Amino acid sequence: MAQLAESGGGSVQAGGSLRLSCVASGWSYSRKRMGWFRQVPGNGREAVAVIYSGSSDAVYYADSVKGRFTISQDTKTTMSMQMNSLKPEDTATYYCVADDPPYTSAWYSSTGYPYWGQGTQVTVSS
Repeated sequence: MAQLAESGGGSVQAGGSLRLSCVASGWSYSRKRMGWFRQVPGNGREAVAVIYSGSSDAVYYADSVKGRFTISQDTKTTMSMQMNSLKPEDTATYYCVADDPPYTSAWYSSTGYPYWGQGTQVTVSS
């Protein structure tokens, strides 16, 4: 069973940068999708960015982070996301997610990802 471990969260001021990383263990597929969701207390989980590997190599971003965040598949089992120009509204717990084919949902649907990390907190102050 796959285990995902996030790192890189923290506290920054608005306009700053952070880099989140995710390492998968017990799971390694050439064809897969990995990405990030985020959640603030009282709200549902929101898709941030997802990258597909091994077939289309497609990348998807939420409109709210386009141009500021960049996701990359660094190795077969590691994925990261560079977050620049951070805003207070980016404050949330960020979760690494992973899935392998056949994909049963759109990239932005949290229900389609069977594997989730424990989450890492990102806090952006104004």
